[in-house]
Amino acid sequence: MEHLTIKELKSREDILQGFPVMKQLRTHLNEEDYLELVLEAQEKEGYRMLALFDDADLVAVVGFQPMITLYYGRFIWVCDLVTDAAKRSFGYGEKLLAHVHEWARTNHYEAVALSSGLQRTDAHRFYEDKMKYDKASYVFKKTLENSNDHECK
Repeated sequence: MEHLTIKELKSREDILQGFPVMKQLRTHLNEEDYLELVLEAQEKEGYRMLALFDDADLVAVVGFQPMITLYYGRFIWVCDLVTDAAKRSFGYGEKLLAHVHEWARTNHYEAVALSSGLQRTDAHRFYEDKMKYDKASYVFKKTLENSNDHECK
């Protein structure tokens, strides 16, 4: 596996290089919105994006950020993890997530957590069986209406 390298995507050009793979997970994003969100998250939230390359081919991307909550303590939240659909089952996701685990240990974080869509049963098997994650909770989401649509009168 000496042909595998991990690189942090920081510059606009690097971040855009990760878009074709990230788009496979975040299908609702166009390139412009993706770039804007990554740059803002990097600046304001400490979001980091890493890419795994097999030789010159970008094959997987992970985005994560350090967080602190009363439930988890100091931990890393994996926001995005995706391997190129044509390159799955070669251990790329495992390699990239293991790198995040090591980054977390080195930087004195106590845990790594993530959420995964209910329909992603293959991913669930990967997290539970391969990566030894515990199913700790459900994640709930409420999309808020635009506050301008319902002004108090």
